[in-house]
Amino acid sequence: MKIKIAIVILNWNGVTYLKKFLPSVIKYSKSEDIEIIVADNGSADNSVSVLENDFSEVKLILFDKNYGFTGGYNKALQQIDATYFVLLNSDVEVTENWISPIIEMMDSDNTIASAMPKILAYNNKKQFEYAGASGGYIDKFGYPFCRGRILDKTEEDKGQYDDVKDTFWASGAAMFVRADLYKQFGGLDNDFFAHMEEIDLCWRFKNAGYRVVINPECVVYHVGGGTLPNNNPHKIFLNYRNNLLLLLKNLPRHKIFPVIFSRLILDGLSGIVYLVSLKFSFFLAVIKAHFSFYLQIRRTLKKRKNQNFKTINHKEIYQKSIVFSYFLRKKDTFDKLKILKP
Repeated sequence: MKIKIAIVILNWNGVTYLKKFLPSVIKYSKSEDIEIIVADNGSADNSVSVLENDFSEVKLILFDKNYGFTGGYNKALQQIDATYFVLLNSDVEVTENWISPIIEMMDSDNTIASAMPKILAYNNKKQFEYAGASGGYIDKFGYPFCRGRILDKTEEDKGQYDDVKDTFWASGAAMFVRADLYKQFGGLDNDFFAHMEEIDLCWRFKNAGYRVVINPECVVYHVGGGTLPNNNPHKIFLNYRNNLLLLLKNLPRHKIFPVIFSRLILDGLSGIVYLVSLKFSFFLAVIKAHFSFYLQIRRTLKKRKNQNFKTINHKEIYQKSIVFSYFLRKKDTFDKLKILKP
């Protein structure tokens, strides 16, 4: 039987987060139109027994191993018949009325493929959270940032970004997406494994003429960094490799070479900084990321052939370098960028 909204939480060894945050999801998501599902990515902790014993109202999907963020969600969502999917991280606390305004907005406009709530930091609830804040954007080189977060600097939420607005990407920490479009577009790219896969999906939506929207009337609180901390070399590898794959898949054809060539140079400079800072594992992660990217060029170009490039110019892409603007022009908050000029 088809349901309207499937809230799907992907879990991997996150029993602590499930105990802490799943009660808020259950409390604020009770409706005959909503089903809460936890897809377990082969956890080795006692996640499954806790779910079976303490959260019997939650549907459980079990996998034999860790398929990553992308593979885990794709395998789970193939099994679910719904109008909307809500991809929700296990380390997110939701609030009252976190669903209805977004669903009502998407019900009224079928050009909206994906949407997200405002994401604040769980450990400092007046501060925007890194992974999404009040809407995601990228600069011309593919570096992601947010309305409320530039590079590593997050702003205090003072209501300055409380308007509903088209954005470039919706955070995978709390991502609403039309189920039919998710499946039509092939879902998250399994080659990404984790990191930037939601940006890739949203970029594909936008290239095909659909919209991605932030609705700050809905609010959630995200811990962040729960699976791979920021100082993990594998996370460095995934971020550098996936960002290059993202650009190759989605950029307009005439921008592929100049943008990726520039990115390779910028990545090399970052690698040198890691090297002189004696962060050898990070330096090696950048090199490994580049070679992994080279090996996937042919396969990624084949994926481009199946994409719809109806719209290639997006006003939500900052047509300057966010790194240059931040460090040299001192534009350290989103409102200083004056980004949304056609």
